[in-house]
Parts: sequence; C-alpha cells; structure tokens
Amino acid sequence: MKDEITENLKKIGTWKRLFFMLVFSIIISLVRILLWAVIILQVVSTLLTGSSNRNILNFGKNLSVYLYHILLFMTFTSDQLPFPFANWSFTEEVEIIERQQER
Repeated sequence: MKDEITENLKKIGTWKRLFFMLVFSIIISLVRILLWAVIILQVVSTLLTGSSNRNILNFGKNLSVYLYHILLFMTFTSDQLPFPFANWSFTEEVEIIERQQER
C-alpha cells in the first residue's frame, strides 16, 4: 500500500492538475466579481428601461458557462483545461441555454 501511495505521489500529471486548480481558483475569484457586476448592471438596466440589456445578458451567459467549465475541471469531471489554456469556445452549453431562453 505504501508503494502505491508513493507511485501516486510521483505522478507529474496530478501535480500539474493541482497547479492549474490553484490558478483557476484565482480566476474564479475574478469571475465572481464580474458576475456581481453583471447582476448589478442588469438590475439597474431593468429598473431604468423596463427590460434586460441584451449585451449584458449575453456576457453573463458566457461568463456563467465559463465558470461551469472551470468547475468541471476542478471537480475532476473533465480533463479539458478551460480558457486561457484552451480556446474560448462554448459549444453545446451555450446552445442549450439559448434554447431554454427561447421557450
């Protein structure tokens, strides 16, 4: 059992993932601040104009999906590194969200 633990501790991939998880924990903090800004701007926009701002809505949607991708990586659900270590592409998730909004 000790040998198995020793071998697991020597795996470079696990240490790399830990490093990226630390980087993404900092990015999550920044994303949270941006999300609060989006929330406040959307509330103000709705109060002043009576409807939500489409640009802020799209930005909030993309930011939410980005946070989702980070959380998938950090919980070991996905091995794909999110942006900035991969392309800024949200394929199926954005399409699903847009379809839900159309209903």
